[in-house]
Amino acid sequence: MAAPGASEEAFVPLTMTTTPPRTGRPGGRARQLAVTAVVAALALASAGCEPDPTTVPTLTAQPLVSGLTLPWDLSFTPGGSILWTERGGRIMRRTAYGDVNQMAADLSDLRVSGETGLMGIAVDPRFNTNKRVYTCQGWTDGVTNDVRVVPWVANSAGDALTRLPPIVTGILSTTGTHGGCRLRFDGPDRLFIGTGDAITGTAPQDLTSLAGKVLRVNPDTGAGISDNPFAGSANADTRRIWSSGHRNLQGLAFRPADASLWTAEHGPNIDDEINRGSTGNFGWDPVPGYSQGVPMTDTTKFPDAVTAAWSSGAPTVATSGITWLSGPRWEAWDDHMVVATLKASSLLVLAPQGDGTLAEVDRIYEGTFGRIRTAHLGPDGLLYLTTSNGGGNDQIIRITPS
Repeated sequence: MAAPGASEEAFVPLTMTTTPPRTGRPGGRARQLAVTAVVAALALASAGCEPDPTTVPTLTAQPLVSGLTLPWDLSFTPGGSILWTERGGRIMRRTAYGDVNQMAADLSDLRVSGETGLMGIAVDPRFNTNKRVYTCQGWTDGVTNDVRVVPWVANSAGDALTRLPPIVTGILSTTGTHGGCRLRFDGPDRLFIGTGDAITGTAPQDLTSLAGKVLRVNPDTGAGISDNPFAGSANADTRRIWSSGHRNLQGLAFRPADASLWTAEHGPNIDDEINRGSTGNFGWDPVPGYSQGVPMTDTTKFPDAVTAAWSSGAPTVATSGITWLSGPRWEAWDDHMVVATLKASSLLVLAPQGDGTLAEVDRIYEGTFGRIRTAHLGPDGLLYLTTSNGGGNDQIIRITPS
């Protein structure tokens, strides 16, 4: 039986390779992203050819920033800047002109332990008027530890952040294992937060605990939204809960085609999961103690548990950030999900099926960049990645389709 957290954090050394990014596995299409292919794509474009919805796009990978250490998440400002967090305690910015700087920010209470540190980041949809950015971090006062969501206000130059009082506190944190924590907006007044179970067996099914949950809160106050499932509860934390029964959520994304929420989380010895996010119980209940041998979604114990849209089986791949590709330039991959993986050091491409499930159609860049933490579609319609190899070996990479 694997130790808690082993599936997602087993380190795979960075191995840059010149082999074709696709693996050629069943359902995949092995082809090399060579210079000749890029030239051919440009030639077709100049000839006025339109994107072909039946053709898999040719991809060009461009490192935008290198020399980073464990960049965790990224988000975009309306002015074209990319903001990202590094787990050890930096908030960074790349401007639309390519300038890179660390943003001044008070992180003196940051707790970095195990998988926990400075994690998710999300730019407020109202950034043009309120200049707010949200981060999720491990926190300590030297005695008490938790995970919390902190709003910041950017200065006019965009190179410094002023901290505001946290909007959510008390997300359980123990050793730092299974700390979550992804942030995504689905509108100006709803912030979703994916949390980990802090390797505490009772937490995912405990509706007074914020651990092992998807939370949906007002970004100004941190209060639960008025139509959340337990909005009538006397407990303020319970009112924040959107769904329960999760193990370690590290992916949140909204599908442009229908605005639906999707989540990714790490499984124990088997079954990393991608789920269509909804209210309800997702069936993780590792008791007594913290048992890795129970099903990821226990439909025997919880007959109404929400079943996965996709699961890895064995071995696990350590699913992390997810995003949906959108737009005609992605050709046959328009409306497909991309999943960043840590242990498998690749991107999975999943296609939606008529029955609501997802099917793997490709696995790309396997071993090319090492561990990949985040995949995020930018406002320019291009795909952005963060790697997670440590030791100054990490990058932010932009993927451009033909």
